[in-house]
Amino acid sequence: MAFKPLHDRVLVRRVESEEKTAGGLIIPDSAKEKPSEGEVVAVGDGARKDSGELIEMAVSVGDRILFGKWSGTEITIDGEELLIMKESDILGVMTDKKAAKAA
Repeated sequence: MAFKPLHDRVLVRRVESEEKTAGGLIIPDSAKEKPSEGEVVAVGDGARKDSGELIEMAVSVGDRILFGKWSGTEITIDGEELLIMKESDILGVMTDKKAAKAA
């Protein structure tokens, strides 16, 4: 894929949600909502202040993120459905509990 987001935009691949509830019930495809969790595929260079100084991105490629239900614009690149959104649409970065305890 040859796509690089500009400025403070991020390219995201949705991560599929669980197909079962916590109680073990299987959720049919017709009842599933689009997941609001994804993996960062590509990032822009960052936004710029009025002075021209670059504000670095807080996320990087490979980060697993949460974003708002209506965030981003759906696009298709090489047959794959992706989202492009501003960094400000990202609610947070998910961390692995095991990795966090080790650090």
